Amino acid sequence: MARHHLIDDHLALLAGRLPGSAVDELADGLTETWHSHLAAGLSPTSAADAAIAEFGTPDQIIDAFVTHAPGRRMALRLLTSGPIVGACWAASLIAGRGWTWPMPHPVRFLLAALLCAVVAALVTATTSRHSYRRTRLGAAGGATLLVLDTAMLTTQAIVTPPLAWPLLAAILASLIRIAWTARSLPAALTRSPGTIRVDHGWRAAGSVGTCRRHRPPACRAPCRAARRC
Repeated sequence: MARHHLIDDHLALLAGRLPGSAVDELADGLTETWHSHLAAGLSPTSAADAAIAEFGTPDQIIDAFVTHAPGRRMALRLLTSGPIVGACWAASLIAGRGWTWPMPHPVRFLLAALLCAVVAALVTATTSRHSYRRTRLGAAGGATLLVLDTAMLTTQAIVTPPLAWPLLAAILASLIRIAWTARSLPAALTRSPGTIRVDHGWRAAGSVGTCRRHRPPACRAPCRAARRC
């Protein structure tokens, strides 16, 4: 579908900072909006300017997509639940004298290094404000956390003494986190920002007018692009 060069320039600024599927969705929305302004009697250039203004600047669009990125939201939830799971395991290791378990020191160091890497990845994804690529670290951190939780459960099954309540609490916490992470990980790995569901009191809509009534310009782009919610 033909469109104005101003729209092409606008999309070119987004192409290197958002996934291709998101840029394609935005291109469809901008082009449709441009045509609607043409039908309303605006000149091609004025219609392009109006369409771009409704969607926001490239920085506004990217910031809105980053805010609602599945990887970032996943990282935030894992960081929020992390202290609870960690406290359960700390209590179980203290009660069970975990430092006496017959585990090779290299394995201990490897698990500690992986845990530090996971925390760093999740923090990076959560604190991202202007880079969609950084939010994908949330999925990487979640996948690594699955490995760590599985390793801890396997270790306790092999080397720990009879189960006590602190260890049972830690096992339950890890099983819940494994189930939630396994359920959320595919979406964080495959879902483009154009298909995210926004849960802040408004729905993604197929028309810019609906978006305009509910959100400021910075959020109109994901609202317009999220037609498949």
